[in-house]
Order: sequence, then C-alpha cells, then structure tokens
Amino acid sequence: MAKVYFLIGGNLGNREQILQNTLNALNKDVGKVLKLSALYETEPWGFEHEQSFLNQVVMIETDLMPENVLNRTQKIEKDLGRIRKKNRYSERTIDIDILLYDDLIVNTERLEIPHPRMAERMFALAPLAEVAPEFIHPVNGKTLLEMKNSCPDTSGVSIFKA
Repeated sequence: MAKVYFLIGGNLGNREQILQNTLNALNKDVGKVLKLSALYETEPWGFEHEQSFLNQVVMIETDLMPENVLNRTQKIEKDLGRIRKKNRYSERTIDIDILLYDDLIVNTERLEIPHPRMAERMFALAPLAEVAPEFIHPVNGKTLLEMKNSCPDTSGVSIFKA
C-alpha cells in the first residue's frame, strides 16, 4: 500500500461542499483517507479572480499505481464539474493534484511526481507541512517543513474560518 498526498481545492460554487464531495469520492474510488489538513483560504495563484480558493491536503492509502490514481482523480474532477481550460491557471470548481506518492519519482508525459511546482507554492506547502512536516522530498532531500519555511511565495494563505 502506498501513501499518496493530494492537494484538493477550488474557488467556484459551494467550495466547502465540493471539497467534502471530493473527499468522499477519493475515499470511495482511490483509497482510504488517513489524514487531512485544515482548510486553507488562498489567493488565486498565477491569475486574478475575485473569489479566493479553499485548499486542503489529503493523505490516502491506496493499492493503485500512479497512472491509475491520475485516471481516477481526473474522473472525479469531471464528475464534480471541472471544466479544463487552455490556460493552466484559471478559476475552477475542483482541482486534485498528486503532490507525492510515497517517495516515488515519476516523470512521464501525463504525470510528474513529486509535483514539479509545489516548492514554489505556499498554498500547497502550508497544508502539506501540517500533515507530514518530517516527510523528506525525494528529489531535493528537504523535509516538507523546511520547504515551507524557505518557500519564496508570499501570496496570502490562511486557515479558513467558516
């Protein structure tokens, strides 16, 4: 069984309900949810939008291989109303990113693990370091807490208060 860390988030619709629906679908279709971060409210990254994002890190135990995890998460996104746009950075109902899959390194046309841009994104590192602060990144050898503490991203990230 592998431990997979996901970043889930969105800024359209009923954000809290969509995240809960995402958790339910991940638990049903990908594997058992073991840990959750707090909900974080974050500024849009890479684009302007009036609605902030809600993000959360989820640790799941699964027997699926990485490509199968990707296939299932993309189906969950589609089922929950995700419309993929040409621009990588845009508003969305839900986004499910695979941040880490144990200490595996995957680099294919469809999938890169660890997530190649997580070290520069506080909205990923803050909840990830909350869930697994001592986890060692398989490429750079730093703990997730060290990565969070040295992250150059200064965009607004705070724990969500409903």
